[in-house]
Amino acid sequence: MMRRLLVFGCASGIAAAAETDIASQRLVGAALLDGAAYATVASLTDQVGSRLAGTPGAERAVVWALSAMKQAGLTHVHTEPVRVERWVRGEAEAALVAPFAHPLHVVALGGSVATPREGLEGELVEASSFEELKALGPRVAGRIVLLNRPMMRNGESFGGYGDVAPLRRFGAVEAARLGARAVLIRSLGTGAYRLPHTGAMQYQEGVAKIPFAALAAEDAELLHRALAQGVAQVRLRLTCHLDGEVDSANVIGEVKGRERPDEIVLLGAHLDSWDLGTGAIDDGAGCGMVIAAARLIAQLGAPRRTVRVALFMNEERGLSGARAYAADHRAELVRHVAALEADSGAGRPLGFAVVGGAASVALLSRWAAPLSGLRASAVQTTEEAGADLIPLHEAGVPAFMLRQDLSSYFDWHHTAADTLDKIDPFELHLATAAIAVVARAAAESVDLLPRISAGHQQQ
Repeated sequence: MMRRLLVFGCASGIAAAAETDIASQRLVGAALLDGAAYATVASLTDQVGSRLAGTPGAERAVVWALSAMKQAGLTHVHTEPVRVERWVRGEAEAALVAPFAHPLHVVALGGSVATPREGLEGELVEASSFEELKALGPRVAGRIVLLNRPMMRNGESFGGYGDVAPLRRFGAVEAARLGARAVLIRSLGTGAYRLPHTGAMQYQEGVAKIPFAALAAEDAELLHRALAQGVAQVRLRLTCHLDGEVDSANVIGEVKGRERPDEIVLLGAHLDSWDLGTGAIDDGAGCGMVIAAARLIAQLGAPRRTVRVALFMNEERGLSGARAYAADHRAELVRHVAALEADSGAGRPLGFAVVGGAASVALLSRWAAPLSGLRASAVQTTEEAGADLIPLHEAGVPAFMLRQDLSSYFDWHHTAADTLDKIDPFELHLATAAIAVVARAAAESVDLLPRISAGHQQQ
């Protein structure tokens, strides 16, 4: 009953905010009632499963995406080539061996090298920041580093994640500079389910490559307590490795514009996922939403401009799909009038964020006004509107994103529990409605978002 009342309230609010915007009301109603977004995510996660770039799962996902876009009524559906690095996860084992014995729940970080075949064992040192790590100085040499910094929960932004993400990306480099043998990092997540979270890391030329793994938050706390008793000894074994480059693809489909078909409103999401779960919230939800939003727009009839859906390959391990798209479409990027990426899970919509200044906020606020009944019309600025859009807004393409409720997103992000059951269909469909309304407004608008120059300043 509560949800029926909420649907009624949403529709009433939209009618009050924009009585003449019948198209927006139809988009919202269809998104909430037809179930297409959830059905699309269910198909991807259940029938394809995990989609780590360079694996057979990712190639099945490309075939799936071609079919899903055609079934949604998109046209000019095709693939565009992308080269991706193949990384094989292998096995991961770890244990505390002194001052007492205890197994640890760990996963290798994406791109990590392996330990020696028999594993390695060493004394542990702990730091919560790179500054603390550097202060340890010579104590790091020959030891295993524990980077132990909790991630703070923030339901409305990626701020908590952004604060700790550099530790994961550059931790192996900074530890290796000081002579460490390996690194363990407290998982970048907010849940307390003894789930290790994987993610991308990187090495630097000229700096030794050392093994790097993430461990469950509870086990990071265990190691902290062990260190409080004196010397702590840890054993680690990883068998992950790189296996060259392989061919893959982005998948593209369109709702062709009726008056200005060469002008593009881009709706993006990333098709790949990590391999521990089935990639439901990251980023199956985004794939489902942008395909369903384009389908809804097409059902209303061709918009003034073309709405293009792009499912990018390999967001998780280097943005190679996004960079390939920007390179392949270099000549037409000046005609990309707006770009949105859905890569914030499946939570209810809270509003939008745009790369730009006051003029961008004002125009996007007009487009989002019909969503006031969903409490999703507020617009703010951001420095980045999605990782796959970075190459586009570096080229001047106006970029924006849907802000969503992230209260539980980082509980499951990059874990084995990123599965379909974490998605609330109703909230997913609210978010789909918000994307559809604003994307269609961008495609129909006489006014355009300002182009973005270096430093994200409006031209």
